[in-house]
Amino acid sequence: MSTNRQYKSSAFATLFGEPNVFIELYNALTGSTYPLDTAVKPVTLTDVLFMDRQNDVAFVIGDSIVVLVEHQASICNNLPLRLLQYIARVYELIVDNKAMYKEALIEIPKPEFIVLYNGTKCFPDEQTLKLSDAFKQQTSPGLGGSLDLSVRVVNINKGYNQVTINNSGHLKGYVEFISMIRDNQKTGMSLRDAIKKAVTDCIAQGILVSFLKRHGSEVINMLTQEFNLETAKEAWLEEGIDIGRIQAAVNAVKNWRFTITEAMSLAGLDTKHRDRLIKELQKQCIEYTE
Repeated sequence: MSTNRQYKSSAFATLFGEPNVFIELYNALTGSTYPLDTAVKPVTLTDVLFMDRQNDVAFVIGDSIVVLVEHQASICNNLPLRLLQYIARVYELIVDNKAMYKEALIEIPKPEFIVLYNGTKCFPDEQTLKLSDAFKQQTSPGLGGSLDLSVRVVNINKGYNQVTINNSGHLKGYVEFISMIRDNQKTGMSLRDAIKKAVTDCIAQGILVSFLKRHGSEVINMLTQEFNLETAKEAWLEEGIDIGRIQAAVNAVKNWRFTITEAMSLAGLDTKHRDRLIKELQKQCIEYTE
């Protein structure tokens, strides 16, 4: 597989991409007791097809299991479908293509899918997402779905799943590190300054010391990009919601002769959107009343 040169790792993937650290994380999440020196094989995808999944950490543990851990700051309900595509690609890479056409059964690593959530929106301690939830309802009787995939989503924000988080020193440190950054931002610090201070404070308090001393400048750059991207995604989503609501208000004025005030209330628009709605009505040559 050729490596995509534009691929950029994340702070999360850099930390937990170390085999012994990953084993520690996996043991904490599953209750397993693998020795930290257990042989693992990285199968993280980094080619251009999967650039939007840069935060994945994927290993085969002891030739018996494939684990995909994806760090998410927002939860996408299409994760099961994405990870179905992901695991299919992983199997393509680790299974001999010619052997698939032979009579003998090929034993393949069993996949597990774990997503770690650390976004700012309210989310339970844990949730399971299933591929079958996306299946269209059948209009005629059938035998039912013969394919499914479950994704375990674990909230790793500070204050959630404390027992699990405390069982991994690196995960506990990572959670504290991210919490420090957010607390620093709340005081009015710029994102970059908030990250820099969190790095300094963590080292001073004995949190992720070795990791941050080795990768401090990289972590600052990576997290700055990651946080900015997440902010941009939230802005894009809000913009999409606003556009939809403005069009709903336009339709209310055009089709049902609502006043601007009535249409805005119906569409859930704030007063700050009034000028924008008027411009859209004028653009579409729609008569309106205040």
